[in-house]
Amino acid sequence: MDAYETLQERGMVEWCSAPDRLREVMKSEMTTIYIGFDPTADSLHVGHLIPIMALAWIQRCGHRPIALAGGGTGLIGDPSGKSKERNLITVEAISKNIEGVRPQLAHFLDFDCGANSAILANNYDWLSKFSFLDVLHDVGKHFSVNTLVAREYVRSRLEDPDKSISYTEFSYVLLQSMDFKYFYDTYGCRLQMGGNDQQGNLIAGIDYVRKTSGGEVFGLTQPLLLTASGTKFGKTEAGAVWLDARRTTPYQFYQFWINTDDRDVERLLKLFTFLPLSEIGAVMAEHEKNPAARTAQRRLAVEVTTIVHGADTVASVVAASEFLFGSQSLSDTTEKTLEILKAEMPYSTLSASLPLSVVDALAEGGVCESRGEAKRAIKQGGVTVNEERVGSESAVIEPEKLLFGKYIFVRLGKKRFQLIEIGGR
Repeated sequence: MDAYETLQERGMVEWCSAPDRLREVMKSEMTTIYIGFDPTADSLHVGHLIPIMALAWIQRCGHRPIALAGGGTGLIGDPSGKSKERNLITVEAISKNIEGVRPQLAHFLDFDCGANSAILANNYDWLSKFSFLDVLHDVGKHFSVNTLVAREYVRSRLEDPDKSISYTEFSYVLLQSMDFKYFYDTYGCRLQMGGNDQQGNLIAGIDYVRKTSGGEVFGLTQPLLLTASGTKFGKTEAGAVWLDARRTTPYQFYQFWINTDDRDVERLLKLFTFLPLSEIGAVMAEHEKNPAARTAQRRLAVEVTTIVHGADTVASVVAASEFLFGSQSLSDTTEKTLEILKAEMPYSTLSASLPLSVVDALAEGGVCESRGEAKRAIKQGGVTVNEERVGSESAVIEPEKLLFGKYIFVRLGKKRFQLIEIGGR
């Protein structure tokens, strides 16, 4: 496959320093490409997925990807696109974060496939070897302060009396350029990719490699992804959507994609899945027949969640979603599905002996505030336990009625429900 054309067709190219020449290079040789990530957390989030998917496609097209964990640059913080100084992070915290990110990258990149195996590098390994005098003498002389000050994110912080930029952040571009030179000298790396806020840093790196190593290298940026409503993609009311299941559960992750706007879903299928464009076209054609069925969103959610969390987890998450929204019965529900639901819906534990009065279960399990409220709900005919309507205040829960020997699923009306785990006293 033509790597550049693939990135372009899937919406991953915003700007390129020399597109025609880069295509020539990538058609004539296996090209090494890198993208950097600041390891400011022990997990990546969906905001990282465009560059990660770009690297994954690069590798699928036969080229070699480098994922750079900025253990050195992360100590400084990239000021691009930032309106205030970042909090500095320790070397120990960065090392811990990199270990958290490593297995997540392995879901997208193959680190053991021969000549174009992916590489995970940490720039602390070489940047930490430079002394301050080394940087001033050998690196700083190649950068014009006039050019750096002219950058919008620097100028805006210099002109605003309530903002400022430290010498530390101001020097970040030197370190990123040193990375590009290191990868060019060590691996013959010809291309650096990044978000569209990185264009200035990429140009600086291209110039630095040309001046110091005489190499022809390139820069390419991916677009800043905004939703159809104009908000930054990947942000929710609860904050970032993480790839780590401990931060964002697989169910929440799946639901994030299910909730995609119709106006965005085709673009997201191209960006975040490995589906061929022809198949995406077929999915969209089916979706347009009945948009209310959310066929495209379901396919998007399944594909992305499978990449990040695995097929087995996706099956349980889909079952949990269909169960909660009424299209799957308890008889088809697995114990793993209920384990997932424990984190996503009202859940309580109850130490009790069986048989147990339903009224007591509702009151002591926290479904109702009192036994009186529980009795009134039963009288009104709005209570089901494990999908069976409770017809009498004297109804009891027998041991054989428990799901997997320990659960009952209670519904009150159409919108209230709770999972109760019952254990013996």
